[in-house]
Amino acid sequence: MLKHLASLATVLVLLPAAMAQSSVWGQCGGLGIGADTTCTPDSVCVVQNPYYSQCLPNGSATTTAVTTTTGTVALPTGTSTAKSNTVAKTLGGKKYFGSATDNPELNDTAYVATLSDNTLFGQITPGNSMKWDATEPSRGVFTFAAGDAVAALAKKNGQLLRGHNCVWYNQLASWVTAGNFNASTLTSILQTHCGTVVSHYAGQMKDSWDVVNEPFNDDGTVRSFVFSDALGLTSYVTTALVAARAADPAAKLYINDYNIDSAGAKATAMINLVTSLKAAGTPIDGVGIQGHLIVGEVPSKAALIANYEAFTALGIEIAITELDIRMTLPETPALLAQQQTDYNTVISACKAVAGCVGVTIWDYTDKYSWIPGVFTGQGAALPWDDNLIRKPAYDGIIAGFTN
Repeated sequence: MLKHLASLATVLVLLPAAMAQSSVWGQCGGLGIGADTTCTPDSVCVVQNPYYSQCLPNGSATTTAVTTTTGTVALPTGTSTAKSNTVAKTLGGKKYFGSATDNPELNDTAYVATLSDNTLFGQITPGNSMKWDATEPSRGVFTFAAGDAVAALAKKNGQLLRGHNCVWYNQLASWVTAGNFNASTLTSILQTHCGTVVSHYAGQMKDSWDVVNEPFNDDGTVRSFVFSDALGLTSYVTTALVAARAADPAAKLYINDYNIDSAGAKATAMINLVTSLKAAGTPIDGVGIQGHLIVGEVPSKAALIANYEAFTALGIEIAITELDIRMTLPETPALLAQQQTDYNTVISACKAVAGCVGVTIWDYTDKYSWIPGVFTGQGAALPWDDNLIRKPAYDGIIAGFTN
């Protein structure tokens, strides 16, 4: 009897220790803090600093030494060996997982080697080389060398090519904005530009064209620039879409914008525009949801799905066209783990909606991200780091396509 009581006492002593496990995101240790020191099986305890350790999801605990402004620290790296484009197509039911790129980057041999792997990236979008200032710098004088280089790379690798873009308020050639043209002349200029650029890539554009880029302000009002001011929203958008359809009847034609990920004034404005275009018989095949998001501020999966379905209910498809999820620097294991969750949320929402046909990240590596140059103190927005090493965000992408 005494032997059994002793055994029971031992069990009771050990029981709290066995039960004292932190779940994912919970604290699992820290100097002078009496927190749990073990994590549940779906996570692992990662030391963030001498005072705080956190349970992070499995797959985010492998670390690599990274030099930051505060010194050399160990940060998690992605561990999945699955191939993102293959998984997107076979398990996610999508047409592709892709990346943007830009011509200066094509001189980086290691960068190109990863970009050219069509099991990772089944689609490429040129970041700048097909925009107005790059293709028609002077009226009637067209140049396609830079865009052709990206198109040739996609063709060589068996990747889809997305056109970006025909008309945008930004990166317009100065001769357009400063020409003081009347409405009739501007209509002709727009027809000629869109028709010529789309025609040049007809047959090569195996994916879609972002014909109209960012037509709205964040409050849903029409963005003011030379074409909208002179022609009005519906007229200039219709002119561009009709010219693009005539130039390449096989290409899917999109309107592309940011901050339309979930319901709001801007998403409503886009829905209303597409509704009016379809009612008028104007060619429109899809809406590009850019997806420039912030770590920890991504809408819920339910909110994303509801908004994606509101667009596809109009009889069009959608695509996530410029996905990146930025953080305030420096990187920490906690921020990288949250970024992993956020990528999972966006990808899994796209997977859940049949009319969401694919996902493109806005370049694949932090080395060439646009974020630090625009948002001071922010960055680390992409699934590969500056050294072309996969981060936990990559695991989030794979999980989003497979869960």
